[in-house]
Amino acid sequence: MIRKISLLLCGVVVGAGLSSTFTYAPWTGTNLSIGNANAATSDTFRHINLFGDVFERVRKEYVEEPTDKDLIAAALNGMLTSLDPHSSYLSPESFEEMAVETSGEFGGLGIQVTMENGLVKVISPIDDTPAHAAGVLADDLITHLDGEAVRGLNLTEAVDRMRGKVGTKITLTIVRKEVEQPIKIDITREIIKISSVRSKALDDIGYVRITQFNGQAFDGLKNAIAKLEKEIGSDKLKGFVLDLRSNPGGQLDQSIAISDTFLDQGEIVSTRGRNKDEVKRYYARAGDLTKGLPVIVLINGGSASASEIVAGALSDHDRATLIGSKSFGKGSVQTIIPLGNNGAIRLTTARYYTPSGTSIQAKGIVPDIFIKQELPDDLKDRFPQTSQTEANLRGHLENTDKASGAKKEAQKDGNKDAESDLKKDEAKKTDAPKADTKDAKDPKEAYSPSYVPPEVEKDTQLQYALKLMRGEESNEAFPAKKMASK
Repeated sequence: MIRKISLLLCGVVVGAGLSSTFTYAPWTGTNLSIGNANAATSDTFRHINLFGDVFERVRKEYVEEPTDKDLIAAALNGMLTSLDPHSSYLSPESFEEMAVETSGEFGGLGIQVTMENGLVKVISPIDDTPAHAAGVLADDLITHLDGEAVRGLNLTEAVDRMRGKVGTKITLTIVRKEVEQPIKIDITREIIKISSVRSKALDDIGYVRITQFNGQAFDGLKNAIAKLEKEIGSDKLKGFVLDLRSNPGGQLDQSIAISDTFLDQGEIVSTRGRNKDEVKRYYARAGDLTKGLPVIVLINGGSASASEIVAGALSDHDRATLIGSKSFGKGSVQTIIPLGNNGAIRLTTARYYTPSGTSIQAKGIVPDIFIKQELPDDLKDRFPQTSQTEANLRGHLENTDKASGAKKEAQKDGNKDAESDLKKDEAKKTDAPKADTKDAKDPKEAYSPSYVPPEVEKDTQLQYALKLMRGEESNEAFPAKKMASK
């Protein structure tokens, strides 16, 4: 049996520009027997016959001879993409790349690269990797890989050639500034882990940014918290800012574990499929790794799927204050079904719900405090002037959730906190002084570019969060209700 891989939640999928929540499942085949006499009279069989007729006509009469493989792949993808924006067929190459992205590790060299004038330019070697140990430097230009010219390859092709089986060698030919002759460097590939967690001590506040919920995210968060506690000192640490802005999502188990990091108990998320009895609930375990310190979560229009699960769980449990702008609104679950050597299909199989029983599908999560992030003048033409959300995607699933229905369903399914969560005082969601209301009737849903400045001092949303936590600003939404009662 083809193995089951259960991934859920990759918001704005890398390379596709869309968010998705996904799980892996085995391929069990089909119950349709084409040779069955009963099936022969069914509508399903007649439609399959129609497909076969069209397929044969295209094979024989199209102006240029197509390959059967390409026709079938396109047909599969067309069938799946017609369902919603997040269902699709993954070619073997795309499936392999997705597996690398979600696992967070691969066999490679450990360098961040880009293309410049047809050559591969090193942005930076990653610390403690083969490339770093071999002496590869930032701004090096890679001209050849194992003696073959890089010029003519695109970035993806070049990266694919640098990746490979652990223990195998590759020779890089490098042109370096102020060095007359090209340099040849032999490097042995090792396991490279993609770090999706970055942290820094901002005086007395711990700042943690998660860029993607890959397989390394939870461990990265645990290490970041321990590092910040040691660096700042547990007696001086005022709290944590968890930055989920422009985080497209990732694996469900990672979003659950990261939510659990800040919670002692209660439901984190539930998923519901086509049938009403297809409900799965995920709960927090005892033990808050942040020891109950105040938490602020930053979100924006690029925060999708797994990011929204974490933000929704911490908000519903009054564990964190949300600051920024409304999230993307991706509230569905995709199951990845491997097809042996033929790639995989990504199929939407469920919706997910926050602990209060609320679906954020095509709605998003509204922050407690809206802060608009201004754009530098040189970037204003590169960002859309209106929100790009799940609701803007053609063919998106509608949000069928009704508050009263969600409440009854949550209570019926045994979520004891549902009623109090659903009665949460919406008045606590307020506008900070810099709120911009011109783009929405509700000021908390106003538009803000999904831009995260690299400089802390220019980051309006982060700066407000820091001032709030230090008591330099005040807002009724902070500390979160649960914190305020302590």
